[in-house]
Amino acid sequence: MKGQDILFSKQSDEWGTPQSFYDKLDEEYKFVFDLACSKENCKSYDGFTIEENALEQDWNIISKDTNGGWLWLNPPYSKCKEFVDKAWYENTLGAKIVVLLPARTDTKWFHTFIYNNPKVEIQFIKGRLKFGDSKNSAPFPSMLVIFN
Repeated sequence: MKGQDILFSKQSDEWGTPQSFYDKLDEEYKFVFDLACSKENCKSYDGFTIEENALEQDWNIISKDTNGGWLWLNPPYSKCKEFVDKAWYENTLGAKIVVLLPARTDTKWFHTFIYNNPKVEIQFIKGRLKFGDSKNSAPFPSMLVIFN
């Protein structure tokens, strides 16, 4: 359990998406922008860093500027509700977003913005992901939420 202590702590929300996992998704979606990254773990050519606060940006404009390009989002998990709310809103304006989230199907944000939403596809991920340079898998299951 010692290696997983950081995953349960509030020390950091900066856990990078596993590169091979992202690469497989990028082959399919051809992401044009990373909506929540640090300078060290940005997955796309361009992205909003922590300092640029993605929650205060207009995501749909990026999607429109890239001819409807797909946006990638692996948000800080302490702010899932805020980021899922924002993804839902930006999707109503035309943004197409793939979101990596913990599979927390018991939360209000899941039922409000994701579950039974006809513009959303949910893909549960088999097994547990290893984020960043962690040696251990995450202590929670993950899911992809596709706002299309």
